[in-house]
Amino acid sequence: MVSNIVLIGMPAAGKSTVGVLLAKSLLRDFVDTDLIIQKKYRMSLCDIITERGSDAFIQLENDVIKAEDFINSVIATGGSAVYGEEAMKKLRENAKTVFLTLPIEEIKRRINDIHTRGVVIKNGATLDDLYTERLPLYEKYADITIDCSNLTAEECVDRIIESINN
Repeated sequence: MVSNIVLIGMPAAGKSTVGVLLAKSLLRDFVDTDLIIQKKYRMSLCDIITERGSDAFIQLENDVIKAEDFINSVIATGGSAVYGEEAMKKLRENAKTVFLTLPIEEIKRRINDIHTRGVVIKNGATLDDLYTERLPLYEKYADITIDCSNLTAEECVDRIIESINN
Protein backbone atom coordinates (compact mmCIF):
# COMPACT_ATOMS: atom_id res chain seq x y z
CA MET A 1 0.00 0.00 0.00
CA VAL A 2 1.20 3.52 -0.78
CA SER A 3 2.29 5.71 2.09
CA ASN A 4 0.98 9.04 0.79
CA ILE A 5 -1.82 10.46 -1.29
CA VAL A 6 -1.05 13.72 -3.09
CA LEU A 7 -3.87 15.98 -4.25
CA ILE A 8 -3.19 18.31 -7.19
CA GLY A 9 -5.44 20.64 -9.13
CA MET A 10 -6.46 24.19 -9.84
CA PRO A 11 -7.12 26.73 -7.10
CA ALA A 12 -10.61 26.15 -5.63
CA ALA A 13 -10.74 22.53 -6.84
CA GLY A 14 -11.22 21.41 -3.23
CA LYS A 15 -7.77 19.96 -2.45
CA SER A 16 -7.70 21.15 1.16
CA THR A 17 -11.35 20.42 1.92
CA VAL A 18 -11.26 16.97 0.35
CA GLY A 19 -7.80 16.34 1.79
CA VAL A 20 -8.88 16.82 5.40
CA LEU A 21 -11.84 14.45 4.94
CA LEU A 22 -9.71 11.91 3.10
CA ALA A 23 -7.07 11.96 5.82
CA LYS A 24 -9.73 11.38 8.48
CA SER A 25 -11.24 8.52 6.48
CA LEU A 26 -7.87 6.82 5.94
CA LEU A 27 -6.43 7.58 9.39
CA ARG A 28 -3.56 9.58 7.92
CA ASP A 29 -2.00 12.93 8.65
CA PHE A 30 -3.15 15.90 6.59
CA VAL A 31 -0.55 18.28 5.17
CA ASP A 32 -1.23 21.46 3.21
CA THR A 33 1.95 22.60 1.46
CA ASP A 34 0.67 26.19 1.23
CA LEU A 35 0.48 26.30 5.04
CA ILE A 36 4.02 24.93 5.34
CA ILE A 37 5.25 27.76 3.11
CA GLN A 38 3.31 30.43 5.02
CA LYS A 39 4.63 29.15 8.34
CA LYS A 40 8.23 28.98 7.12
CA TYR A 41 8.20 32.50 5.64
CA ARG A 42 5.76 34.01 8.16
CA MET A 43 3.89 35.66 5.31
CA SER A 44 0.75 34.98 3.31
CA LEU A 45 1.18 33.43 -0.12
CA CYS A 46 -0.09 36.69 -1.67
CA ASP A 47 2.58 38.68 0.15
CA ILE A 48 5.34 36.26 -0.83
CA ILE A 49 4.30 36.37 -4.49
CA THR A 50 3.97 40.17 -4.44
CA GLU A 51 7.30 40.69 -2.68
CA ARG A 52 9.40 38.09 -4.49
CA GLY A 53 7.60 37.49 -7.77
CA SER A 54 6.04 34.38 -9.29
CA ASP A 55 9.28 32.74 -10.46
CA ALA A 56 10.89 33.09 -7.02
CA PHE A 57 7.73 31.73 -5.39
CA ILE A 58 7.75 28.68 -7.66
CA GLN A 59 11.37 28.02 -6.72
CA LEU A 60 10.79 28.39 -2.98
CA GLU A 61 7.67 26.20 -3.21
CA ASN A 62 9.77 23.58 -5.00
CA ASP A 63 12.52 23.83 -2.35
CA VAL A 64 10.13 23.69 0.62
CA ILE A 65 8.31 20.61 -0.71
CA LYS A 66 11.57 18.92 -1.67
CA ALA A 67 12.87 19.37 1.90
CA GLU A 68 9.82 17.83 3.62
CA ASP A 69 9.46 14.22 4.67
CA PHE A 70 5.93 13.01 4.15
CA ILE A 71 4.92 9.75 5.79
CA ASN A 72 1.44 8.22 5.84
CA SER A 73 -0.11 11.52 4.79
CA VAL A 74 -2.68 13.10 2.56
CA ILE A 75 -0.92 16.09 0.99
CA ALA A 76 -2.80 19.00 -0.54
CA THR A 77 -0.47 20.95 -2.79
CA GLY A 78 -0.72 24.49 -3.94
CA GLY A 79 -1.99 24.65 -7.50
CA SER A 80 1.42 25.79 -8.70
CA ALA A 81 3.36 22.86 -7.19
CA VAL A 82 3.24 21.17 -10.60
CA TYR A 83 5.70 23.76 -11.91
CA GLY A 84 8.41 22.27 -9.69
CA GLU A 85 9.77 19.05 -11.20
CA GLU A 86 11.84 18.23 -8.11
CA ALA A 87 8.88 18.86 -5.82
CA MET A 88 6.63 16.62 -7.88
CA LYS A 89 9.27 13.89 -7.99
CA LYS A 90 9.54 14.06 -4.20
CA LEU A 91 5.76 14.07 -3.70
CA ARG A 92 5.25 11.08 -5.98
CA GLU A 93 7.72 8.86 -4.09
CA ASN A 94 5.68 6.10 -2.47
CA ALA A 95 2.46 7.93 -3.28
CA LYS A 96 -0.57 8.06 -5.50
CA THR A 97 -1.18 11.44 -7.09
CA VAL A 98 -4.83 12.40 -7.50
CA PHE A 99 -5.87 15.20 -9.85
CA LEU A 100 -9.10 16.80 -8.66
CA THR A 101 -10.61 18.28 -11.78
CA LEU A 102 -13.46 20.71 -12.28
CA PRO A 103 -14.68 22.59 -15.34
CA ILE A 104 -13.23 26.08 -15.61
CA GLU A 105 -16.73 27.55 -15.17
CA GLU A 106 -17.01 25.96 -11.72
CA ILE A 107 -13.55 27.17 -10.71
CA LYS A 108 -14.51 30.70 -11.77
CA ARG A 109 -17.68 30.46 -9.72
CA ARG A 110 -15.70 29.43 -6.63
CA ILE A 111 -13.01 32.12 -6.90
CA ASN A 112 -14.10 35.66 -6.08
CA ASP A 113 -10.70 37.32 -6.50
CA ILE A 114 -7.77 35.28 -7.78
CA HIS A 115 -5.31 37.91 -6.57
CA THR A 116 -6.28 37.48 -2.90
CA ARG A 117 -5.77 33.69 -2.98
CA GLY A 118 -2.01 33.66 -3.48
CA VAL A 119 -2.16 32.20 -6.98
CA VAL A 120 0.86 32.21 -9.26
CA ILE A 121 -0.44 33.80 -12.45
CA LYS A 122 1.35 35.83 -15.11
CA ASN A 123 0.56 39.54 -15.37
CA GLY A 124 -2.40 40.01 -17.68
CA ALA A 125 -3.28 36.31 -17.71
CA THR A 126 -6.82 35.14 -17.05
CA LEU A 127 -8.07 32.15 -15.13
CA ASP A 128 -8.77 30.54 -18.50
CA ASP A 129 -5.11 31.06 -19.46
CA LEU A 130 -3.96 29.54 -16.18
CA TYR A 131 -6.23 26.53 -16.63
CA THR A 132 -4.94 25.95 -20.18
CA GLU A 133 -1.33 26.25 -19.03
CA ARG A 134 -1.62 23.95 -16.02
CA LEU A 135 -3.95 21.23 -17.33
CA PRO A 136 -1.19 19.30 -19.17
CA LEU A 137 0.98 19.39 -16.04
CA TYR A 138 -1.81 18.06 -13.82
CA GLU A 139 -2.46 15.30 -16.35
CA LYS A 140 1.27 14.51 -16.57
CA TYR A 141 1.63 13.96 -12.83
CA ALA A 142 -1.75 12.33 -12.09
CA ASP A 143 -1.97 8.64 -11.31
CA ILE A 144 -5.71 9.04 -10.81
CA THR A 145 -8.09 11.74 -12.07
CA ILE A 146 -11.31 12.42 -10.20
CA ASP A 147 -13.92 14.65 -11.82
CA CYS A 148 -15.46 16.47 -8.87
CA SER A 149 -18.21 18.12 -10.91
CA ASN A 150 -21.53 17.99 -9.09
CA LEU A 151 -20.00 16.00 -6.22
CA THR A 152 -19.87 16.86 -2.55
CA ALA A 153 -16.50 16.73 -0.82
CA GLU A 154 -17.57 13.45 0.79
CA GLU A 155 -18.45 11.95 -2.61
CA CYS A 156 -15.03 12.99 -3.93
CA VAL A 157 -13.42 11.22 -0.98
CA ASP A 158 -15.43 8.07 -1.71
CA ARG A 159 -14.32 8.13 -5.37
CA ILE A 160 -10.68 8.62 -4.39
CA ILE A 161 -10.76 5.72 -1.94
CA GLU A 162 -12.48 3.52 -4.51
CA SER A 163 -9.87 4.42 -7.16
CA ILE A 164 -6.94 3.83 -4.83
CA ASN A 165 -8.27 0.44 -3.80
CA ASN A 166 -8.69 -0.74 -7.41
